[in-house]
Amino acid sequence: MNIVTSEVIKIKRVYDSPAKEDGIRILVDRLWSRGISKDKANVDLWLREIAPSDDLRKLFSHGLKKWEEFKSKYEIELKGKQELLHKIRQIEKEKGIVTILYSAKDEEHNNAVALGAVLKKL
Repeated sequence: MNIVTSEVIKIKRVYDSPAKEDGIRILVDRLWSRGISKDKANVDLWLREIAPSDDLRKLFSHGLKKWEEFKSKYEIELKGKQELLHKIRQIEKEKGIVTILYSAKDEEHNNAVALGAVLKKL
C-alpha cells in the first residue's frame, strides 16, 4: 500500500520493490531495516536524524492505543528538526518525486505517515 501525502511526496515500505516512480528514496528510520541489504533497498538517502527519538519510538512500540500520543509528540520533536524537514522539501523541489521509506509492518500507523502529515503542512 502506497500512501501519497502530496503530488510528489510518497510513503512506502522499504521492503516493497523499488520503482522508477519512487524518485528519490529517503529512509526515515533510526535503525537500518532488518533483512534487507542496502543494494536491494535502493535507498538514496538515509535520514536517520529525522526519525523519532529512541524514547518516543519505545513509547509507541507500534501500539495503536498510543498512535495519537505518538503523532503529537513526534510533531513536537520535528519542530526542532526544521532544517531536515526543509531538506526533504528542497530535494522534492529539485528532483520532483520523493518517496519516504519506513520498515514498520503497519502501513497506516508509523513514523513515515506522521512525518508525511507534517511535511504536507509545510
